[in-house]
Amino acid sequence: MNIDRAIFLLAGTLVVLSALLTLLVSQWWVLLAAFVGLNLAQSSLTGFCPAAVLLRRFGVASGCALR
Repeated sequence: MNIDRAIFLLAGTLVVLSALLTLLVSQWWVLLAAFVGLNLAQSSLTGFCPAAVLLRRFGVASGCALR
């Protein structure tokens, strides 16, 4: 698995988790989904993704989009 796929997996998991927690616990969990969306938009505009930096430190191979 490369960083690009790991980012998609992480973002998708966090959005689904946020949706479930919003339905089951509190409406404030929708802020997690908003944060993930804003982070994805920011990384697409700047090319910098904090999650990619962390995943790289854990030894995940580089992909073609996030280096």
